[in-house]
Amino acid sequence: MKSIRTTLIATALIAGLTGLALAQNTTSSADNTRAGCMEKMREHKSEHKSEHKGEGHTQRLAELKSKLNLQAAQEPAWNTFTQAMQHPTRMARPERASMEKMTTPERLDMMQAMKAQRDAHMQQRSDATKAFYATLSADQKQVFDQETARMMKGSGMHATKHQGGHGKH
Repeated sequence: MKSIRTTLIATALIAGLTGLALAQNTTSSADNTRAGCMEKMREHKSEHKSEHKGEGHTQRLAELKSKLNLQAAQEPAWNTFTQAMQHPTRMARPERASMEKMTTPERLDMMQAMKAQRDAHMQQRSDATKAFYATLSADQKQVFDQETARMMKGSGMHATKHQGGHGKH
């Protein structure tokens, strides 16, 4: 009697563990599928947001130019400024699979290179803005300061903190 009970308990235990192992394998492939779908959704959302953001950016620059009442001599600096203010083409992010194959130092080097590209673009924007600003009259500088402060109000860390972690769209 005791051996039958022991056998039944052992069989139930093995069946339970086998079911757990199968469930983990199924969950793992479901997680991979879900991760792939999430990545595709992020890419689609990013592409759509970039298109929409570009239209608004161009419109805000046009409004700024109108408010500044630029002189003909200021046009070249304006053109350089607006070119520098264009959103850079999005850097291709490495796929998750290739990232997982990298060593930690390789991933760190790649992230550092991406940061260097963003920093270089920011420096280019800063230089163009300062050069353009130097061509403005005192009244134009006041308008530029007010308008760019208003434009920047809805971006960056300040907006992220106050909008539940989501930047202004």
